[in-house]
Amino acid sequence: MVDHVVVRVFTGPDGSGGNPLGVVMDGAAVPGTRERQHLAAELGYSETVFVDDARAGRVDIRTPSTPLPFAGHPLIGVASWLRSRGEPVDVLRPPAGEVPTWQEDGLTWIRGRAAWVPGRRTQGFATVAEVDELPAPPPGEGWLYAWAWEDEAAGRVRARGFPRRGDGVAEDEATGAAALVLTAELGRSLTVRQGAGSQILTRFLGDGVVELGGRVTAAG
Repeated sequence: MVDHVVVRVFTGPDGSGGNPLGVVMDGAAVPGTRERQHLAAELGYSETVFVDDARAGRVDIRTPSTPLPFAGHPLIGVASWLRSRGEPVDVLRPPAGEVPTWQEDGLTWIRGRAAWVPGRRTQGFATVAEVDELPAPPPGEGWLYAWAWEDEAAGRVRARGFPRRGDGVAEDEATGAAALVLTAELGRSLTVRQGAGSQILTRFLGDGVVELGGRVTAAG
């Protein structure tokens, strides 16, 4: 097995939740597209990120079945991990483009564009209970981000994410890219409670640009 570390991204204030992320420290150890996809499937995390050039911030993101040009939890996770190793970066460079990243009040933040996240369909429900009662995954095809207001005035949302790719990931514990899309659609900043206990913070900047923030902890 290729050396890798695992961190939990978007953990809640009490340390619960968080989406596990595989980080392959030496991307050069897995140089081929086929080999990377095979390893991502073998590891089985919702995403695995390969660090190709830590100093330049060049990274490659893979689900168990497909590469992604942009994804929130891998970019926040790898930015935090690089900083913890004494290799902080100001800009990450996944295939989608340049993604600024920074630390603020103990959280790791990135800035991205909704246009970088195709295929994430959001569906609002009337109550949190309806979201909680959905099976994993719900019937249907294609990525579904189910959500409901917990407190609309305060911008608090309950959400669950269902990739429905057929690759063994029935439900995503925390999905930064989908939260970004929802933020752009609603046109306001949000605090998202997703999965079993994860928390995603967003800031709406306008014109489809959104900042994503969250806590990152070592997997235990």
